[in-house]
Amino acid sequence: MNKYLLSIYTPEGPVPPPEVLGPIMKGVADVIQEAKDAGAWVFNGGLHAPSTATVLRRKDGEVLMTDGPFIEGKEYLGGFTIVQAADLDGALEWGRKLAQVIGLPIEVRPFVDDSERFDEPTGR
Repeated sequence: MNKYLLSIYTPEGPVPPPEVLGPIMKGVADVIQEAKDAGAWVFNGGLHAPSTATVLRRKDGEVLMTDGPFIEGKEYLGGFTIVQAADLDGALEWGRKLAQVIGLPIEVRPFVDDSERFDEPTGR
């Protein structure tokens, strides 16, 4: 089975009120439970706002640390789910289910498996 990252892109702005967010989170919990029951679920989690991020960057032999997101944008990675599926079509189906209940863009992306890795220390 291959592993896939299902990234949830969240718009900037206030969190929706409980009467809006509640049903969405229930739908997400239902999809996650379905993925667990199917043996497809690996891990999922939500992320705090980009303002809580710290970026580490190598420059001139040192590692510099800055507050805030790597890039500014109108959307940010708000959460993710990792699933395992036999192929991309299977992973896309889990992404469709999340998109349906969340109503936000979901990016489906395969993980690099060991057979695809380069031998260089920097990877890809």
